[in-house]
Amino acid sequence: MRQPLALRMRPKSLDDVIGQKHLVGENMILRKVVENKQLFSCILFGPPGTGKTTIAKVLANSLNRPYRMFNAVTGNKKDLDAIFLEAKLSSGLVLIIDEIHRLNKDKQDLLLPHIEEGTLTVIGTTTSNPYFAINPAIRSRCHLLELKHLTPDDIKEALLNAIKAPEGLNNTVNISDEALEIIANHANGDIRYALNVLEICAIASNNITKDIVIQYSQFPNSSISLGDDGHYDAVSAFQKSIRGSDVNAALYYLARLIQANDMDSIERRLLVIAYEDIGLANPQACARCVNAIDAAKRVGFPEAKIILSNAVIDLCLSPKSRSADEAISKALQVVENNAYPVPDYLRLTPVNMKDEDKYDYGDKESWCHIQYLPEPIKNIEFYVPNQTGSYERALAANYENLKKLKRTSNLAILKKKKV
Repeated sequence: MRQPLALRMRPKSLDDVIGQKHLVGENMILRKVVENKQLFSCILFGPPGTGKTTIAKVLANSLNRPYRMFNAVTGNKKDLDAIFLEAKLSSGLVLIIDEIHRLNKDKQDLLLPHIEEGTLTVIGTTTSNPYFAINPAIRSRCHLLELKHLTPDDIKEALLNAIKAPEGLNNTVNISDEALEIIANHANGDIRYALNVLEICAIASNNITKDIVIQYSQFPNSSISLGDDGHYDAVSAFQKSIRGSDVNAALYYLARLIQANDMDSIERRLLVIAYEDIGLANPQACARCVNAIDAAKRVGFPEAKIILSNAVIDLCLSPKSRSADEAISKALQVVENNAYPVPDYLRLTPVNMKDEDKYDYGDKESWCHIQYLPEPIKNIEFYVPNQTGSYERALAANYENLKKLKRTSNLAILKKKKV
């Protein structure tokens, strides 16, 4: 049985690797590893189809080092014990761990001493960000090397190589420039995906056209899968685009989240954005956002896209104010450093206090003259008004008038002045 095209085209040396010049190019770290014959434990992380496992195998083969494959999900303790025994009996064994971020604690505990002693060189591969997904004990013992997202030009290079190579399609098919462009764009940086599309198109016809490619690759390869880094990156970009008032970028990332059918993330981000980034500059937009989310959840996808689009455009083009978020952050910082007691006259049930020193619930006119902050921080200001929206400008004007009033903690004197 013939191997898949993607497997047949796997690079056999660093010179065959597409892209990743920051790692495999002249004078770069992995090139130096091969030239100096010094391999170290490392974690290769990056998007799918960028060559992580391939590079790991190329390194082992280029250094004539024996290697074993281990999958962190399906591999078990018995498999690891056999690898550890082999490592002790042989010299320089390399262990390539796919999906290393899924390695459970028991397996990690077994692995750590062998990495430290140097009896085993580990090369882990993962699509997740190792700073979040990988246990610090493993991370601290391995160098972290990031593989970059491949460009459409990189993908085209890989496709043309596959068409020409004897182990590939051996020049048995022709492909139009349009067809090549579509595959490269649909691949979203994933060489494996691109080669799989090329292979099925080559089976269908030896003259690959735009129509044939569209027939077998109707939609772009999405890098968003709920829970992975591509998903979190899109959510992050979504919020930052709205904060930066880039309506087109915000709609693009909204579309990606809709494609992933991720109503939960859209709902949470929009609510946070509304009150964190728009806030008092446009409270009506915050209320409209809440209503839009409720309506979108009621109708569900695909119609929800229309409602969510309205909300995103509204928030994007609204004036922005983070004054409320910044104010509570300052207050929390003070509370974390000092727990000042509540003034006695503000306590729910003050004890042994004269009536003239107590808070008067019926004297409305005195309320704005009372000091409510503890004495050590009585002059502190947490809220700094933003002037971008008419509503908050009105709040700011009222705030300035209130600051002109003299506040006091001596309620008895305040009451005498009223007499």
